[in-house]
This record gives sequence, structure tokens and C-alpha cells, in this order.
Amino acid sequence: MNDPSAKDHLHRRLRRDRESLLWKLDGLSEYDARRPLTPTGTNLLGLVKHVATIEARYFGEVFDRPSPEPLSRWQDHDGSDQWAAEDESRDQIIAFYRRTWGHSDATIDELALDAPGHVPWWPEPHFNTTLFAILVHVLGETNRHAGHADILRESLDGRTGMRPEHEQPIDEEARAAYREKIERAARSAASITL
Repeated sequence: MNDPSAKDHLHRRLRRDRESLLWKLDGLSEYDARRPLTPTGTNLLGLVKHVATIEARYFGEVFDRPSPEPLSRWQDHDGSDQWAAEDESRDQIIAFYRRTWGHSDATIDELALDAPGHVPWWPEPHFNTTLFAILVHVLGETNRHAGHADILRESLDGRTGMRPEHEQPIDEEARAAYREKIERAARSAASITL
């Protein structure tokens, strides 16, 4: 498996989705970027920090190309990559993510899709893998967390969308009517007994 067009396509998607995730922070106050918005503490800046750490590990350690960024050992994972401490600025976390992109992009550019990698935190027999599998995995993780970020951002100020050029003006009246239509359908379905 050494299709340059497949590798290029996956890499372009990853670059696009990275930017989408960062865009979810635009215009937010420091508090709104950091505050926990779910019972489990999920927050926007923490999602960025977490995805940066994911990339650093998967495109670094897995291919014996350790990230130049300081990372705790994966064995010592304590969840601190999922939120921003008081002494970590938004700019620092975004810069960490962008520097990680550079390291990840170099790994992607320099290795073939069938280049072997080893993921020590995956169970047997899956820990031996390839760049292709890791690209797909990280793309999936980035998309998953960008989706979380989209929902969190909508809950803060109603903004939605994948990229700025796709954002539509918020029509509160139309949104309320649409939501009510869905609510009525849910209540109706719940009242039907089988």
C-alpha cells in the first residue's frame, strides 16, 4: 500500500480537521474556552490539548520519532491532557498543537503508508501497525473531538459548522421552531406503546 494520492487525501483531511478544531476557540472568553461543559469535564481548550497529545504520541512514539514536545510517559497518563491548568495559556496550548502538526506532518511526509509502527498501549495482537492505520486512527480521533467541540460551542453561543466559510447566521426563531418539531416527534413516539 503505497498510493501517494491516498496518503495525500488523508493528510489534507487531517490538516482541514485540525483547523476546524482550533476554530471552535475563536472569539471565546478565557473562561468559556476552559470551563467544563459536561458532567465529565469536557471543555474546548482541553479537547485541543488532548488531540495535540494524541498526534504527538501516534506520529512520534509509534514510529520511533519521539516528539520534541515534552510529554509524560504514556504509562503515566492521568487525564491532565484533557484540560488546561491555570498556568497554561490558550496561546501555549495552540502553539503546542501547531508545533505538533509540524512534527506529525514530517512523519507523514517522510514515511510510506506501509511503514511499520508499534503502539505499545494497544492490546495484542493490534500493537503492530502501519502509517496508513495510524493516519486513519488519528483522523478519526480528530473528527470525533472536533464533533464534540462543535456541540460544546453550540451550547455556549449557538455557533455551529466545520469551518468559518460554512457558518450560517443564527436564526433563533427558525432554530426554536425546528427544535420544537423534533421535540413533538420525540414525545409522540414515546407515547406510542407497542
